Amino acid sequence: MSRLFENWEPPEGVKAELLRGEIVLVGGQDVVHNLAVTEVQNGIPDARWHRVTTQDVLIPSDGSEPQPDLVVCDRGAVAGAGRAVPASAVTLVVEVVSRSSVDRDYRTKRHLYAEGGIPAYLIVDPLRGGCVLLSEPRTDAPGGEPDYLLERSAGFGDPLPVDVLGLILDTSEFQTYS
Repeated sequence: MSRLFENWEPPEGVKAELLRGEIVLVGGQDVVHNLAVTEVQNGIPDARWHRVTTQDVLIPSDGSEPQPDLVVCDRGAVAGAGRAVPASAVTLVVEVVSRSSVDRDYRTKRHLYAEGGIPAYLIVDPLRGGCVLLSEPRTDAPGGEPDYLLERSAGFGDPLPVDVLGLILDTSEFQTYS
């Protein structure tokens, strides 16, 4: 499946991800979604971090290639060309929840990103009006499935410390879906 995915071109305007052997297609996003991604991106200093959208991340242990809404890597962590960045080079991934992605963002990707050892996973949820920051990934987490041990929540408008990046994220401009 990963060979098929690697050589396949989705239609323009469609995002494609390989999640545990399943190709998932996502159409265009709501403006609230896109503005949230931009706000997070703008809150992370580009002098220290690469902040990349539409970037595949390779989770080698299970062959998945999710495409988070935002990928944050330390400058110098990614060398050379390629379609996918190895999870080991990623510091933070961000997903903005849409009506059709709730289960994928809160469950599937939570376990997938922990399995890849990505230090932090930020979920921005315009449905609930809040953020969840997961950190300290463990592949031997209680329950047997890879997971994050720490979970920090904040409502939209509340500052959210993102220790792995050494900053406090301003969520005051985040909006909910109408």
